[in-house]
Amino acid sequence: MARKVVPQTMQMKINETYAFVCFVILFIAELPSLVPLSYDNENGFIIITVQNSINFLEQNRYNFHNFDHNSFFMKTISKGKSDHIYLRIAEMIEQQIMDEVLKIGDKLPSVRLLSKEHAISVSTILQAYYHLEGKGLIESRPQSGYYVRFNPSRFPRKIEKSNPLQTVKAKNVEAIIGEVYDDFAMPGVTRFSLSVPAPEILPLARLNKSMIQAIRDLPGNGTSYELLQGNELLRRQVARWSMHWGGHLQADDIVTTAGCMNAISYCLMAITKPGDTIAVESPVYFGVLRFAQSIGLKVLELPTDPDTGVDPDDVRKALQKHDIKACFFVTNFSNPLGYCMPDEQKEALVKLLSKHGVPLIEDDLYGDVYFGKTRPKSCKSFDEEGNVLWCGSISKTLAPGYRVGWVAPGKYKEKIKRLKLYHSITNATAQQAAIASFLASGRYEYHLRKLRQTLHSNSLQFTRAIGEYFPEGVKLTNPKGGFILWAELDKNIDTYQLYREAIQHKISIAPGTMFTLQERYQNCMRISYGMQWTPEVDRALKKLGKLVKEMM
Repeated sequence: MARKVVPQTMQMKINETYAFVCFVILFIAELPSLVPLSYDNENGFIIITVQNSINFLEQNRYNFHNFDHNSFFMKTISKGKSDHIYLRIAEMIEQQIMDEVLKIGDKLPSVRLLSKEHAISVSTILQAYYHLEGKGLIESRPQSGYYVRFNPSRFPRKIEKSNPLQTVKAKNVEAIIGEVYDDFAMPGVTRFSLSVPAPEILPLARLNKSMIQAIRDLPGNGTSYELLQGNELLRRQVARWSMHWGGHLQADDIVTTAGCMNAISYCLMAITKPGDTIAVESPVYFGVLRFAQSIGLKVLELPTDPDTGVDPDDVRKALQKHDIKACFFVTNFSNPLGYCMPDEQKEALVKLLSKHGVPLIEDDLYGDVYFGKTRPKSCKSFDEEGNVLWCGSISKTLAPGYRVGWVAPGKYKEKIKRLKLYHSITNATAQQAAIASFLASGRYEYHLRKLRQTLHSNSLQFTRAIGEYFPEGVKLTNPKGGFILWAELDKNIDTYQLYREAIQHKISIAPGTMFTLQERYQNCMRISYGMQWTPEVDRALKKLGKLVKEMM
């Protein structure tokens, strides 16, 4: 019998189909955390799987031609399976820009040249260039190629370490805070003042599904009280997530709260009494300052480095001079400075405070929004005596309005539980269940990857725009995570007056005086980049820079 010959074009199609099937099987088997598999009574299991696969491929731009169906794995030039080829190329070029091997104005190698040198497709190189262009680092010039546009290490100038006075002179800024927050009701405002992620960069459809499912599954459709300590599945998921930073928590270590500020409030009430002194970084989130004042606490603001935070040696000196009953620090990507305390500094701080018997309230609200390769550790990672009260929430990463937070209070757990019982009894049942389901599904890590990439690009775009549009001499922080910039303007600029001018143009900022109890930071402001970068945002920054110039 004669052997049947398969035409070459048909054989190519067979190979491509086989490769695609192998890829989908690998995708489902190896990456369940990225695309959670679930059964839907209405649509069916297969439909959900395929749809999620399509979304994942579209959003992550896998280069399908690099799939080797013979060895059954995705060929990449990276070490980790979650890294993409184009990201590795982009990181290499970005590092050359940061090291000034490639300077502003230099032309990048052509797409075809890089494709030939690295033996990868032209489309992959273009993806790398699009990624860098999205960060504002390079630009495309018609019929010319790609050029270096911006190097964040070059400008603006960096903020210096704060040096607050040792004696606190209270400053009433309640009216300023109220005025800034009142503009939330004003439509069409570009809110650089709001330190939360904008809805357009959140997985709203997935959250809606989780909420609907939670209401269906909960007893009484979510109308019943939740446990005092909080939703058990949520606490298990938070404990599981703590492995990312060496927390080693268990579900029973955690008490849920109505957001992170609620957790911090319970902590302050549990370990202090009216007249006590607490030590904080400076500048510091205004909510902590106002609450501390409201319960009769004295606040000692400590010198704070914009890159590394509070030095343990400064804490030691303060402990020798003052009767400090508690410390409060945002150790990872603080609000508003954006610093990240090095791990060795965190460990030294924990040991110092433990030695003096001073509890540490750690706000780790921004720890998951890091721009590097790994999540930084928390002070809680080094806590062996239950002296660190670790507070967290999904308000800055997933659902600000759900008001779902938690605290791992160590040896102060029973005090926290009593305070929660007296003040709120429990927290919203449906929201806790919805977030628990979202975390358990594995979708959170996938969302965080996209969010971190968006925010990192935004931080570079905002830094470039401020350096370009604002007067020469402006100083700016260089955060390695989070979504907040702290800007220091000319000494003659009053940022509250700048706010009043800017709001007339529907631009909102947070004046620096909101973040201290002292007569300081009048020429500083906090700017949030937790939004989608658009031409409208660029124009708003340009207008803000123009207003600053007019005030000089």
